[in-house]
Amino acid sequence: MKTPILLLIALLAFPTIGFAKPNLTLHVFECGNIEVRDISMFSPGIDKGVTKELTNSCYLIRHEKGTMIWDTGFIDAIGENGAEGFGGMIKMTVTNPLSKQLAEININPADIDYIGISHFHGDHTGNTNLFSNAALLIQQAEYNAAFGPAPEKFGFNPPSYAQLDKSKFKILNGDHDVFGDGNVVIKSAPGHTPGHQMLYINLPESGPIVLSGDLYHFTKNRTHKRVPSFNFNKEQTLVAMEAIENFVKDENAQFWIQHDKEQNATIKHSPEFYK
Repeated sequence: MKTPILLLIALLAFPTIGFAKPNLTLHVFECGNIEVRDISMFSPGIDKGVTKELTNSCYLIRHEKGTMIWDTGFIDAIGENGAEGFGGMIKMTVTNPLSKQLAEININPADIDYIGISHFHGDHTGNTNLFSNAALLIQQAEYNAAFGPAPEKFGFNPPSYAQLDKSKFKILNGDHDVFGDGNVVIKSAPGHTPGHQMLYINLPESGPIVLSGDLYHFTKNRTHKRVPSFNFNKEQTLVAMEAIENFVKDENAQFWIQHDKEQNATIKHSPEFYK
């Protein structure tokens, strides 16, 4: 009888032994293109007048306990003709609508359980109204700014998220474990906006990945820790950069910069997926 007792003790001491990781997958979508006509807006005093192409990324997380959209890109209606922004400093286009990409993998936006928005700038909230049935996961500071008396002051566009069901909102104050098992975790990283946040995903086969939000917009700015001129708070941004970099190192995670076109070209996109 000693062997079963010893086995029970071992299982209690190491409760994950013998248990499979949850069914968890990640789809990456192209959610717009950005032509930046003066990249120094992202790095004040550096590369004045230099142009750069950026991308815009959205993601679908499928967990055995539910589904979650992370960021929703430019609104599909922008289309291939595009639109100007930042006083003509950027041109935005959409060549592959998010709604079409979701339909290709048989996803109905009305069936999504959660929506996480890294921050409420228009290039991240454009298609948010597609997910009006989903529960929004939002930091208190971002909620106060986005749904307060003057959202435009923060560069937010209220009509792009006006159809969300406020009764389903989950207001956060810091990190949040979305499905309760430590594999999909929202990380608070304020500074770019008052309640900017990022996403950690620990996939069974691909391992841990951190999605950047707009902590950085491209690799060069990550290398040099440069803060865009339009960030809400430079000091908060720098603190968030240090904290997240330490987290990425500790977790030995991949770090995906959501706007970095060159890095994004190395990542497989839907209908392929990571698991």
